[in-house]
Amino acid sequence: MQNENAVSAEMDLRDWRFSVDIERIAWAIFDREGESANSLGRRPLEELEQIVDRVEAGAKAGSIRGLVIMSGKEKGFIVGADIREFGDFKTEDQVVAGVKPVNQMLDRIENLSVPVVAAIHGVCVGGGFELVLACHYRIATRDSSTRVGFPEVKLGIFPGFNGTARSIRLAGPVAAMGAMLKGSMIRASVAKAQGFIDQLVDSKGALRWAARKAVMQKRKSKPKGGFKGLLAKWPARGFLAGKMRDETKKKVREDHYPAPFRLIELFEKFGGSYSDMKLAETEAFAPLMVSETSRNLRRVFFLSEALKAQAPKGMGWKPMRVHVIGAGTMGADIAGWCVASGLEVTLQDLSADQIAKGIKAQGKLFKKKFRTKALKDAAEARLISDPQGRGVARADVVIEAIVEKLEVKQALFKDLETKMKPDALMATNTSSLKIEDIAEPLADPGRLVGIHFFNPVAQMPLVEVVRGEQSRQTEVDKGAAFVTAIDKFPLVAKSVPGFLVNRVLAPYMMGAMARVDAGETKEKIDEAARMFGMPMGPIELADTVGLDVCAHVGQILGLGNEVTGAAKLVESGKLGKKTGEGYYVWKDGKPVKSEDARFGNGDLEKLGRELVQPLIKEAQRAVEDGVVESADLADAGVIFGTGFAPFRGGPLHYKDSMAGVEKNEPAAAAAE
Repeated sequence: MQNENAVSAEMDLRDWRFSVDIERIAWAIFDREGESANSLGRRPLEELEQIVDRVEAGAKAGSIRGLVIMSGKEKGFIVGADIREFGDFKTEDQVVAGVKPVNQMLDRIENLSVPVVAAIHGVCVGGGFELVLACHYRIATRDSSTRVGFPEVKLGIFPGFNGTARSIRLAGPVAAMGAMLKGSMIRASVAKAQGFIDQLVDSKGALRWAARKAVMQKRKSKPKGGFKGLLAKWPARGFLAGKMRDETKKKVREDHYPAPFRLIELFEKFGGSYSDMKLAETEAFAPLMVSETSRNLRRVFFLSEALKAQAPKGMGWKPMRVHVIGAGTMGADIAGWCVASGLEVTLQDLSADQIAKGIKAQGKLFKKKFRTKALKDAAEARLISDPQGRGVARADVVIEAIVEKLEVKQALFKDLETKMKPDALMATNTSSLKIEDIAEPLADPGRLVGIHFFNPVAQMPLVEVVRGEQSRQTEVDKGAAFVTAIDKFPLVAKSVPGFLVNRVLAPYMMGAMARVDAGETKEKIDEAARMFGMPMGPIELADTVGLDVCAHVGQILGLGNEVTGAAKLVESGKLGKKTGEGYYVWKDGKPVKSEDARFGNGDLEKLGRELVQPLIKEAQRAVEDGVVESADLADAGVIFGTGFAPFRGGPLHYKDSMAGVEKNEPAAAAAE
């Protein structure tokens, strides 16, 4: 076998290793220099073209009988195109010019006279998935980390390396369009059933042998005939496109997120011809790539990376066991999520019945997260009832989620301090009390931090890591590391009333409720907020959170009791969704809204912009007060903590863009 390093140096390769073994099989190993994950940037693509040149020549000369493409990274295959380079494209013509040579190269791979096999372990998405779809045969490991998919819609685009056409040809229009429109990750076993993957192996170690065998046997995929089947023909294709459009409209607005609608149009017009769809893809892709929506959604991606970066790497502390005190809804859900993330959790409460109730409530989460009975049983075994609190001494993280009473929390932590391991993280899930007040009686008050989850725990991606005046940096770092270990985004925030998220949400909701007091209809307010891009309107949100909770937060933040309508509802016991009535009457978990509400779009757009102004102003004040370190982190916290319209790039970014100030994407890497 040729020496990989020698050949790679001869070919001037830095991101790929290339060799040809004694059986004349060429091996292209993608191992991007200086990065923890592989992404398809300009240099890796140029080097891959050199490899294709070499394989074409070798195939013609008879010195190469096949090509295998693998990853040299321990955990992943290819995370997609390098998002850091997307900003280089300013015009549609530049996009077309940039995409064209990549698509020509993928066509050359597809047309090679020798078999081309992709051997996949770990994440293979976006442009990486499009690359393997151009190969002749795909082998993947059964490992739970091996996932494929098209996340492009989350960046305001759709596949642009002819993945639209190739996925439909391989898996048929239903599976392929579903994968592209949802943007979700697909497990290897499901991908094989759909036709994206041809063969599964049990382990990463088995990939090379399986790939070698596939080359020797000249294996090729058997496409499901996506362009020849009934669903690709008119009028069936038009009917299918209509169904897809209707389903997509239920989830997003076309003016907010145009990419899925342009993808459906592409399929509707050109889904009957493989070659036509490949050509039309670039024309439809280019305007999306340079759109403001895509720029802002890429910004959101970078903001998520900035949040992850708040957790230091290589600190030598790794949480394995968690002890949660308080088995109410929040405490039990925190415990359940930690278990679902692979940790062992002991759950403590004064009431054994409450613990049992809290544990039982996690069954729904475990059923969703774990596909097999064995995995579900293992998760249930990791969630341990612990009324005596014996798990405290063994825990790496202790989280308190009990009643919001200062003296009760103080007494609890004073007792815990004598029982916890010296290096264990001590955390409170308080939403309203100052960390330094809770820590005041401790012998070592610098040990306590806030770990503030949002409800519902399983759905909200953000967790605030709250730094008290005396909290040590090492403990804050542990807090951020713990949050990333359970697959959430940590936001380090200063201990002030409301921290960041509740601080900015409260004036937004209070302002909307004041408008209802002034005579504006709640339906109009909520519809205006949704038209702006919020996941739900502020009045519906207040009902969902609980009007009593809103009143409590308002008092903490010094907003007073200006909202008389809300105060009257609370006095009468109408607290919102949890009591079945608040501003709305709730039936089957949904608010009953007046059907005769009529209002013009122009009105709603203006009202939507006005509704978010209190939120934007408070986010700006939070940055000025040092609640978070930067405007970028404030935008990140508000997007991931409140659902603030992602396609607008964050409240402060939106404010600047409205003022005509162009704001650059925060500096963060798509792949470290």
